[in-house]
Amino acid sequence: MIYVRSGIFNVLVYLLIPIFGIFGLPFAIHSREGTYGVMRAYSRTILWLMKVLCGTEYEIRGTAPDGEVVLGAKHQSFIDMVIIILAVPRPRYVFKRELLYAPIFGYYGARIGGIPVSRGKKGAAVRSMIDGILSQQKKDGLGQTVIFPQGTRVAPAAKAPYKIGVWKIVDTIQVPCVPTATNAGLFWGRKTFLRYPGKMIMEFLEPIPPGMESAPFMQLLEERTEAACHAQNVEAGFPEGRPHQ
Repeated sequence: MIYVRSGIFNVLVYLLIPIFGIFGLPFAIHSREGTYGVMRAYSRTILWLMKVLCGTEYEIRGTAPDGEVVLGAKHQSFIDMVIIILAVPRPRYVFKRELLYAPIFGYYGARIGGIPVSRGKKGAAVRSMIDGILSQQKKDGLGQTVIFPQGTRVAPAAKAPYKIGVWKIVDTIQVPCVPTATNAGLFWGRKTFLRYPGKMIMEFLEPIPPGMESAPFMQLLEERTEAACHAQNVEAGFPEGRPHQ
């Protein structure tokens, strides 16, 4: 039965993207707040479908920031981006430049002030990121810059380095960094078909203030995030972070 439920859910996830994207276009064109409204309507629908069809609920923990911050977020699944957009008022995602040209994704991502970056260009990519964030600050005021410090989706409990770009952003624009932990990959894994029942958690942790040197900042960000992710895995019944094998 889980195959049938997951299959129906997966079809609806992708079918609803053009439906919401096209019918919501007048709102998105009108204003950035209209764009957020369309994206949140899609997000709530997906999470409702996931609960009804797959038995998967979600919970937001900690204090969701509403000022100018950088979210150093764990990225395990498409669904964690969906939850973040419901949790904070004005997220702007750092995303790979290729998505800028994807139908619907590209337009909506750019419309909310997303920052496209080219992978593999290292210093130039970081500079471009910072310039983009500074430009958005001037243009549209407060927002929550969402960056995935590991640079890609990483399975629960899997090891992948935290990249220094997040520190360079925090050090340049001098705003706090909020480590953001999740166990969403236990229920919606990377490149997996099945969607599992349980409770996904998105947790906003104690902010890290600007002004730290790079090494202690990166160590604290990683330790704080990974400890919270492990605790969430244990709570879900998968201390090793490898469910349903």
